[in-house]
Amino acid sequence: MSISFNDFNLSAEMIAALAEKGFTQPSPIQALVIPEFLAEKANIIGQAQTGTGKTAAFAIPIIESIKKDGSIKAIVLTPTRELAVQVCEEMYSLIGKRDLRVSAVYGGASIENQVRNIKRGSDIIVGTPGRIMDLMERGVINLRNLEFFVLDEADEMLNMGFVEDIEQILQTTNEGKNMLFFSATMPSSILQIAKKYMGKFKTLKVENKELTTRLTEQIYFEVREGDKFEALCRVLDFEQDFFGIIFCRTKVEVDEVTKHLKNRSYAVDSLHGDITQSQRTKTLAEFKEKIVNILVATDVAARGIDVNDLTHVINYSIPQEAESYVHRIGRTGRAGKKGIAITFVTPREMSRLGMIKKVAKADIKKQEVPQIKDIIKAKEEYLQACLSEIIAEVDYTNYLTLAQSILATNNPEVALAALLRHQYQDEFIAESYAKIEQGRTPVSGDNVKLFIGLGKKDGMNPRALLDVLHQSCKTPGRKVRDIRILEKFSFVTVPLDEAEIIMRKMNHKNKKMVEVAKS
Repeated sequence: MSISFNDFNLSAEMIAALAEKGFTQPSPIQALVIPEFLAEKANIIGQAQTGTGKTAAFAIPIIESIKKDGSIKAIVLTPTRELAVQVCEEMYSLIGKRDLRVSAVYGGASIENQVRNIKRGSDIIVGTPGRIMDLMERGVINLRNLEFFVLDEADEMLNMGFVEDIEQILQTTNEGKNMLFFSATMPSSILQIAKKYMGKFKTLKVENKELTTRLTEQIYFEVREGDKFEALCRVLDFEQDFFGIIFCRTKVEVDEVTKHLKNRSYAVDSLHGDITQSQRTKTLAEFKEKIVNILVATDVAARGIDVNDLTHVINYSIPQEAESYVHRIGRTGRAGKKGIAITFVTPREMSRLGMIKKVAKADIKKQEVPQIKDIIKAKEEYLQACLSEIIAEVDYTNYLTLAQSILATNNPEVALAALLRHQYQDEFIAESYAKIEQGRTPVSGDNVKLFIGLGKKDGMNPRALLDVLHQSCKTPGRKVRDIRILEKFSFVTVPLDEAEIIMRKMNHKNKKMVEVAKS
């Protein structure tokens, strides 16, 4: 028998706030923590993966129990700025009409504005350790009258080196407060802090069978390292309604993948530790509004992204640990919606995939990268569906006379085909797609690096150079890789047969315009 929030003896105001958010049944971690905390006010360590509702698991009891007296009554420590903002927003959505104020404090934003917000009266502080300590040193934050102390994403806090900061903050707090630690994994260092500062505590853990959601289909593609990007593009082209996160291991890889996707005109942006706070805020807003449907990110930078309708998570780089895999794929298949998690695995990484399967108890099935013919068929079906919607919804009466004129003087099929080719160029032509070597097939030497005598001084950027190659040589952008634009010249990598065409056509007037690059 399933339980509902009504079974927790929550206030009518809280039930209404939850209903407005569309929540009627608690997630597994909420079902464990909320009644336990409300009934006994116990110190708790809650273990569950990202995306399982941990925020509401501590926010609901705090909001229901807090006794407002003008001082700071609760503090929530988070590892990242994004998560601080997310937690603050989630708590406000549950407060309803209660007279409670929540302030988010974090680095990379005006400390003066944060000081003013707190001085206007804050019952709950959510923030990163560094900024909280700054505000404590200024005398703005006083934690001597706390009722609740929450450590969110505790394992990530420790991974990021916040142990000393957490202990320093804890040492300034009062006795008698209730403490809640939430973590996806449970390293010994968390337990040591708990034993030192919590005293007695209970550990509430979502069983392993809940760690990888049943609503997420998990698959992997075995591809060569050099074919990863082409495989990624095939997935993006095949899935017409793609809305997801692509995980990379490093900041450099995030930048490279993002750059190449932008060169191919995908709606993409990136998140990693070197992105400024203003840019991160803008990127997340555009992603949530689906102005950008692809987000390329590192693990740490993606913490705090709370989006329930992601269709895909792609592990462009296989994670080092099973826990990281669980964190990543937990971002899709949420809120009752199905999702797909795809992992790219090179032949030498198969043993690591086996380890992840075993530790995470994950059923990750092998599939083949989408074939070119299947991609084109999917695009054709999507185009036809869009056309039906356009005919049903758009007022096209002002164009009927022009359409009749075109059809009167041209073969209808030829006219439509010409317009489609003009609009979509090579998108529906199989030869425009680069080949991918399957699985363990030996690397072939059929790609050529070319020197092109056009650079920044000629107005070149990746998009402009792709346009030049397409207009001069009919080279599809999908076949051009590793674009590098310098001041006076550029480098690209293309298949051997394409290289011959480019050299022949672009060297027609200037024999040294294009050459095979020297290794």
